[in-house]
Amino acid sequence: MAWCHLDGEERGEEVDKGSTYSSSYGYLIMRNSTRLMHGLRKSSIILDASKYIKELKQKVERLNQEITCAQNAAENNSFPVVTVETLEEGFMINVLCEKSCPGMLVSVLEAFEDLGLSVLEAKASCAEAFRLQAVGREAETMDAQVVKEAVLRAIESFFENEKQE
Repeated sequence: MAWCHLDGEERGEEVDKGSTYSSSYGYLIMRNSTRLMHGLRKSSIILDASKYIKELKQKVERLNQEITCAQNAAENNSFPVVTVETLEEGFMINVLCEKSCPGMLVSVLEAFEDLGLSVLEAKASCAEAFRLQAVGREAETMDAQVVKEAVLRAIESFFENEKQE
């Protein structure tokens, strides 16, 4: 029997030299592999988190680009809203567009003329946005849907002509 030193500490016990060294060797290997696995787990977690953060940044960038594209499309394609209400002897026509459209008023009034509508009263604004509220009387009996479709065709024609210029 001999004195045995484990991990640099003197235990002060008399033990069998062969069994102590084999068990301490196994202990050291297990301890070192546990430390190694713990370190690998930490680095693996950090790498996974880093990859996830990069993916999130890419998603945010893509979403920002989609938002910008959608806003640009909305600004460029702000197609007017047209409503037509039937009155006793005619129609109340409302046209609203988010952007200013100089020249659209002429196109809409020409559509009224083509339909045979006489404009009795009209309020229009083309400053920051295009707004038109008109009361028209028909020469012959017609449906509100026919008036709405004619106004929409006139507006589409206006935008097509504007793109060509």
